[in-house]
Amino acid sequence: MRFKVRHVLWTSLGLLALVGDASARPFYSPPPPAEDTPTWSGTAELGYTSLSGNTDSQTLITKGHLAWLTGDFTHSLRGEIRHVTKDDETSAERYQVTARERYDLNGMDYLFGFTRWDKDRFSGYHYQITAIAGYGRRVLNDDHQSLALEAGPGYRHDSLPDTSDRHLGVAYGALDYQWKLSETASLGQEFSLEHTRENLTSRSLTSLTARINDHLALKLSHELERNSQPPEEAMAKTDRTTTASLIYDW
Repeated sequence: MRFKVRHVLWTSLGLLALVGDASARPFYSPPPPAEDTPTWSGTAELGYTSLSGNTDSQTLITKGHLAWLTGDFTHSLRGEIRHVTKDDETSAERYQVTARERYDLNGMDYLFGFTRWDKDRFSGYHYQITAIAGYGRRVLNDDHQSLALEAGPGYRHDSLPDTSDRHLGVAYGALDYQWKLSETASLGQEFSLEHTRENLTSRSLTSLTARINDHLALKLSHELERNSQPPEEAMAKTDRTTTASLIYDW
């Protein structure tokens, strides 16, 4: 099992070398590009803990995001790996890749679309593919605070362990709030809902980020994901993840 965790760690570091977000946030709503915004930017995030003694556990979370500009379009690609073992038994294992497009209309309003592939070993699904498009608006944007709201329709493909598939329409809504507490510290709150005829999936991420220098920062975050009606094979309806991680951006 230790070999497997080391293998996942090296795989994750490889992912971060290729995919570098503003803190690799799951519902990231990028701001409209300014005149001095670089064409390419990205962020890599790594959190790893190891405990030994009465309890033997290892936790690895890696996230990466790469964004680039083409005229009024902002393209982004995001990847995430989570792996947790306890007493040599895997208790969490998840892989996620998201591609996102944004087209600016007037600086405050924009159109967006994203496609997400999600494979969670303990969710009760073999994998899920979600595609959503819609309208977003940055209702608050000053030197200290920003708030973006998004809504739109979508589609989700659920692959279940019994080899059956479900094809579902999705109603999506999300918010992304960022508060700059000081020159080096910021607080973020993101929340999204995805409603289908089968269930309601809610995701929340609360984070506190402290910048060390121009490229490095420390982040403490609490992420919650709840599926109101998961498959019978799922371990739980709600996943909670608290992470302390190091962020590198460019």
